[in-house]
Amino acid sequence: MKLTPNFYRDRVCLNVLAGSKENAKEIYDAAQGHVLVGVLSKNYPDVATAVADMREYAALIDNALSVGLGAGDPNQSAMVSEISRQVQPQHVNQVFTGVGASRALLGQNESVVNGLVSPTGMVGMVKISTGPLSSVSSDGIVPVDTAIALLKDMGGSSIKYFPMGGLKYRDEFHAVALACAKHDFWLEPTGGIDLENYEEILKIALDTGVSKIIPHIYSSIIDKASGNTRPEDVRTLLDMTKKLVG
Repeated sequence: MKLTPNFYRDRVCLNVLAGSKENAKEIYDAAQGHVLVGVLSKNYPDVATAVADMREYAALIDNALSVGLGAGDPNQSAMVSEISRQVQPQHVNQVFTGVGASRALLGQNESVVNGLVSPTGMVGMVKISTGPLSSVSSDGIVPVDTAIALLKDMGGSSIKYFPMGGLKYRDEFHAVALACAKHDFWLEPTGGIDLENYEEILKIALDTGVSKIIPHIYSSIIDKASGNTRPEDVRTLLDMTKKLVG
């Protein structure tokens, strides 16, 4: 099973949630494989149950599995690391302080491990206190360049910038993208991204020169009745991506 995501033109890979295994396959096909399919650890009672189910997901989508926390829940950090050790997915979502554990337990450097950092209201500064204990302590705010260096120290692949609120923190996001480009670090914009603002958000990251981008598009493209991500919306996102990447 391949451990690295299938980026479109080696640049962009979508990240969306699956409501079921059938939905995962539909999403994967709709994105022509340029997607990571999120399955949330929070939805399982224990590691063993999650591992068994996620292996079935992985088998259907050529291992394009993204092991999720569940709304960035720091209390899922240890569970995500242990699931990822056993499943060996292409993508691992982590809080900032969980990156080192996930990378060490994976035992390889190919799977993508992101580290969650949050907007602060200050351009060039990010909040890294996103772990189980640190998230309920005083805010740990550092320059984005420092956050990237720390993530690299821990074996991280990318910044997961969350919660963005769509374009609410546009100037801050632009600064984060510039820093990622400068330090050759990947970027994962997350939170409030929809079919209306997706192009602008992706364009900011592309124009600043970020080498690889993994945009997360979640609730805005999920059918409320079924809980499934709409494959037609995934196709639309891929079309937008192809237009912008060229």
